[in-house]
Amino acid sequence: MSETKFKPVLGLWDATMIVAGSMIGSGIFIVGADIVRNVGSSGWLIGVWLITGFMTITAAVSYGELSGMFPKAGGQYVYLKESYNSLIAFLYGWSFFAVIQTGTIAAVGVAFSKFTAYLIPGVSEDLVLLDLGFLTISPAQVLSIATIVLLTYINSRGVEGGKAIQTTLTVTKLVSLFGLIIAGLIMMNPDVWSANWTNAWDLHKLNVDGSIETYTTIAAIGAIAAAMVGSIFSSDAWNNVTFIAGEIKNPQRNIGLALFLGTLIVTIIYVTANLMYTAVLPLNEIATAEKDRVAVAASHVIFGNIGTFIIAVMIMISTFGCNNGLILAGARVYYTMAKDGLFFKQAGQLNRFAVPQWALWFQCVLASLWCLSGKYGDLLDMVSFVVVLFYMLTIIGIFILRKQRPEAPRPYKAFGYPVLPLVYILMGLTFCTLLIVYKPKFTWPGLIITLIGIPIYYLAMQKKKQKD
Repeated sequence: MSETKFKPVLGLWDATMIVAGSMIGSGIFIVGADIVRNVGSSGWLIGVWLITGFMTITAAVSYGELSGMFPKAGGQYVYLKESYNSLIAFLYGWSFFAVIQTGTIAAVGVAFSKFTAYLIPGVSEDLVLLDLGFLTISPAQVLSIATIVLLTYINSRGVEGGKAIQTTLTVTKLVSLFGLIIAGLIMMNPDVWSANWTNAWDLHKLNVDGSIETYTTIAAIGAIAAAMVGSIFSSDAWNNVTFIAGEIKNPQRNIGLALFLGTLIVTIIYVTANLMYTAVLPLNEIATAEKDRVAVAASHVIFGNIGTFIIAVMIMISTFGCNNGLILAGARVYYTMAKDGLFFKQAGQLNRFAVPQWALWFQCVLASLWCLSGKYGDLLDMVSFVVVLFYMLTIIGIFILRKQRPEAPRPYKAFGYPVLPLVYILMGLTFCTLLIVYKPKFTWPGLIITLIGIPIYYLAMQKKKQKD
């Protein structure tokens, strides 16, 4: 007989590992190259990560208030429904399924395959396994789909298996990253450091050929926004822990704490990792790293030829663990939507292991289709824009709920309210606006996919009324 309720088996440590593990994927090892090309200086490289870290921690501690008020499976979807209405919540759930979660799972899966190719050249993205004319499929794409299928299967057998993988791999990658950072700072080249930090705040475009282009003031702000696409993508998925509130012990306390601790740990790692890059690699080498693999170039300097393999193994562990957290948490949103009559009915059912098995496999299918696109950067741009849009709406929801439900119990209140949440909203609004102006190619598709949810919502509501 199927279980009818989620089992609260995850403690504060497990929840913190889900936050940190879901955040750290492949981004920290790769996106520094694109950031440096956009901003051209060490100061602004670190500045971009500090701005992103501030935004992430601010959003996370703001979500702490909402998680204390509504400790239910579905997290952000529930917060939006309570703050606004079921339409806004559905648009989030729809875009979460269509772009945010499945696109991120695909991007992380593709990154896993890219670095596996260092150890097993036969799974390279440059090889063609199948040519269908309109679509070529590489061994890397097949491998990324295989890992998603494997992790979906493990998580369909109960939350305990996913928890064990998450904790083990997250601890491994945290220790490995700290080890890499310490080794890099010990092996720092004083001449490289000095050259990189001379005129550290001179903001300009650094081309692959080493030439420099100056920005107008407006273009400079646009360049910072473009640079932040990578850092925001790398810092995303911290909110995944809110989706599994039904499986966390004492969620009113532990979710808020896990959000703060997890985002703080990851922000410290990200900032120090980039400081380490500037200690061992000249800026032009960061900008021109082969296929943007900055960590590989840095590790080669620190450890010699074996450095490439060290990083490859680290990223394989990192991305595998990251995808485990994403897959585990994502299906809980579709479960809650189904319970509201706004998603396929089967998604709202738990199997005998007390997990939404059908929702997990449905998520797996769409993420696998995204993998076939094979475009890490394209997915990154589409996801970052839509994600920040809904983060802003959710944080505005705190103001709405404070006004509409002043007496509602709030075990944890948003830190720095109203100043810090307002600062986040303004920064998010600036980021999204600049992205539409300077990177429209992949921001508009993400927005359009979200808006397609409007007619789907009204169709779902119509069907629901007919059933009622």
